[in-house]
Amino acid sequence: MASIAITPDITLRRAVLSDAQALADAQIRNKAHLAATEPYRDAGYYTAAAQAERITQPQSATWVLVDGERIVGRVMLTGIVLGPLCSASLGYWVDGEYRGRGLIPAAVEEVARAARDELGLHRLEAGTLTDNEASQRVLAKCGFVRYGLAPRYLHIAGAWRDHVLFQRILHDDPPAHIPK
Repeated sequence: MASIAITPDITLRRAVLSDAQALADAQIRNKAHLAATEPYRDAGYYTAAAQAERITQPQSATWVLVDGERIVGRVMLTGIVLGPLCSASLGYWVDGEYRGRGLIPAAVEEVARAARDELGLHRLEAGTLTDNEASQRVLAKCGFVRYGLAPRYLHIAGAWRDHVLFQRILHDDPPAHIPK
């Protein structure tokens, strides 16, 4: 996927290694804003080296929302599995100053399209804290369907927290390795 204009000022594009420092800066800038919905992060997470490692993980794909040169959000697919599953987990965040502008729903739609058309994925899944209604609205708006509740799913903000599970089926074609 080439760079996509989400708004006249904000673009979505695949992250590149040279984004590592800007991603670290964005994570630091949004540390308090994201603390209630993300796992514990040690100081090392907020470094360019750690962000570079995330960008280059083999079973993941990272996109960034950019305002000029400033990274203002990230959408990630992690745990990408091909073969008979063809699935990945979706995660995202947006800079606190950019909330409420519709950036994440637009970005998730573009990433879902890339997951289907470029990565050949059949399904995306996502989980939200049970009280994260904003994220649940994003997923519903983007065609994700609630399919379950995972008790004590992730350790977030100091406790094991329940998560609502969502999925979106991208297509029903057979996996690429199976003849049609």
